[in-house]
Amino acid sequence: MSEESYGDGTRSVRAGEGPAVPGAPLRPSPVFAAPFHLGDLPPRAGGVDAYARTEQPTLRDFEAAVGELDGGRCLSFSTGMAALTAAVMACVGAGDRVVLPSDGYYATRMLAAQELVRFGVEVEYVSTPEVGAFAAGGGLAGAAMVLLETPSNPQLDVCDIAAVARAARAAGALVAVDNTTATPLGQRPLELGAHLTVGSDTKALTGHSDLLLGHVSTTDDDLFARLKGFRDRTGSTPGPFEAWLGHRSMSTLDLRLARQAANAAAVAELLAGSPAVTGLRWPWRPSDPSFALASRQMLRANGVLSCELADEDAVARLLAATRLWSAATSFGGVHSTIDRRAQWGGDAVPAGFVRLSCGIEDTADLVADLSAALDGLG
Repeated sequence: MSEESYGDGTRSVRAGEGPAVPGAPLRPSPVFAAPFHLGDLPPRAGGVDAYARTEQPTLRDFEAAVGELDGGRCLSFSTGMAALTAAVMACVGAGDRVVLPSDGYYATRMLAAQELVRFGVEVEYVSTPEVGAFAAGGGLAGAAMVLLETPSNPQLDVCDIAAVARAARAAGALVAVDNTTATPLGQRPLELGAHLTVGSDTKALTGHSDLLLGHVSTTDDDLFARLKGFRDRTGSTPGPFEAWLGHRSMSTLDLRLARQAANAAAVAELLAGSPAVTGLRWPWRPSDPSFALASRQMLRANGVLSCELADEDAVARLLAATRLWSAATSFGGVHSTIDRRAQWGGDAVPAGFVRLSCGIEDTADLVADLSAALDGLG
């Protein structure tokens, strides 16, 4: 079998590995050096490392693994927001126009409102369900970049990456896709025509709720050089131990996603039948508005759902009655969590709107626990 034909589990374990060396560990340990010996040669002569902010072997191992899954060249960053900031700010400048999702991650909109505008970048907001028609109707004319987030966070709408990418390329605009929710196993934006794919690896990619990491991947050498230059100059490089832990955690990505998706399917059915719940969203449920597009565009389901309870008090009562669902933000980890999004103030959602992230606990246990808590809502 060729490496290209390997399944998700094999690729998750083996991504980024070099040839086997007798006596060497299966996965190299992290290299903690900041400066490296220069000897009597000029800095970086022969490609040797000089200083960890600009070159680091442990980061390269992690980046090789993520890039292999993404289908491009990867650069790692200290956080997902650092990665997204680089993807935008390394590619646009004063006077440029950028199109962002109005319903995407709130910190992205904060970056635009408080930083991009300050630097003279014009920002236009379009919702995920509307961006396809917006692009097809010529809305990207004169834009420097369009950023997509699909599925969107927290409402889980899906847009057609390939269609937007075709319109953007015709208009001369770059396309970046925040692929955090899907992960590289669930969606491959670069194959669909995007110039950049961005991920908050804090979430499902590393999946244990104990790391802050992000990455950007691209197939364009010029874009890669711009991104690397931006990272080198701004210093948003992750630490080697974080990169090593991220690489280690990726080995179980296929297994974690499979259990999370199975749990989400069962939880979605429970929520759909509860009188305490409205507005259920999970793109892989046939009745979901995004089902047809998600089924065509995405490679597999994941464990993130959203819905609405009556109000803030109902969410508090639900959480107080559960043992296996924790109140926590972020998503994609091994623990099942519920996040009341309105408490953060960044999303235009009702007070009782929640995002649920299914962990890898036993399906029957999660469903029984949540079912009892929902019954208590009356």
